[in-house]
Amino acid sequence: MADTHPTYLWWNGEQVRWEDATVHVTDLAWSTVGAVFEGIRGYWNEEQQELYVFRLQDHLDRLMDSMRLVRLPTTYSAEDLLAATLTLIRDNESREDTYIRPLAYSAGTSGKRLSDAPADAALLINTNPMPSKLSSGETMKVKVSSWTRISDNVMPPRIKNISNYRNGQLASMEAKADGYDGAILLSPQGKVSEAPGACVMIVRHGKLLTPPVTDGILESITRDAVMTMARESLGLDVVERSLDRTELYLADEVFLCGTAFEISPIVEVDRYQIGDGAIGDVTGRLQTLFESVLRGTEDRYASWRTPVGVAAGVTAD
Repeated sequence: MADTHPTYLWWNGEQVRWEDATVHVTDLAWSTVGAVFEGIRGYWNEEQQELYVFRLQDHLDRLMDSMRLVRLPTTYSAEDLLAATLTLIRDNESREDTYIRPLAYSAGTSGKRLSDAPADAALLINTNPMPSKLSSGETMKVKVSSWTRISDNVMPPRIKNISNYRNGQLASMEAKADGYDGAILLSPQGKVSEAPGACVMIVRHGKLLTPPVTDGILESITRDAVMTMARESLGLDVVERSLDRTELYLADEVFLCGTAFEISPIVEVDRYQIGDGAIGDVTGRLQTLFESVLRGTEDRYASWRTPVGVAAGVTAD
């Protein structure tokens, strides 16, 4: 698109022009403390002239779970937000890989105590271009962070609460300062948890291994998809269990998965080379399959895709 931002966003039930979506500066900081969000991606198929959104219903159902857990009441349903999302994408005429971010937050918090019962949550949906890196060949070198992953009795890591992401941000900043591309956090029990914004998977002795949700990870939709594809399409034995730090060093392959990270190969952890230092066979096959599923060129897992109908869209007034 020619502009640096889309024409419209969806805000509290209305399609709003980008420049008209404003709030007072005093509402900015505290409104996001309890805010929850979703990261969703749409993938463009040039031949079909269609944008496919990945597991849209699942993402919006998780948003509802997140709102419930942080006590943000709403009158909107997941179905309401699904319809609003598709209309918004069509009206923005998104004809490229697109990131979609629904956000629920406490509106008008200026002057209120955090303990005050919130009114109905404000809801925002905005979009921006986000090209895929699945075919880029990019790899990562990471470190095990000195920061510990939050636990369920601190803040619920299974949901996408904005406050949770400060934990991972600190780990990422530390890793970048130390010369790495990213980080992996351990749980308070010293087990592998997750990376900032992504889940961890390893391949060892022909099995795909990944930490369970009870080790402080997000209930990741991408993780579920990857496990399903590995089991059903690649015939791998997929095991959810706690992982020791040293299992990362001895793994044949390590990769991250998530909406933003997609499937990102790791070739080095704490200066230990993983495998032969290149993208592993399983990781590469999963990347190829995943991209074909996302873009609608693979018949399997078609239920994961929601076609937007961009070509049939009508611009809002």
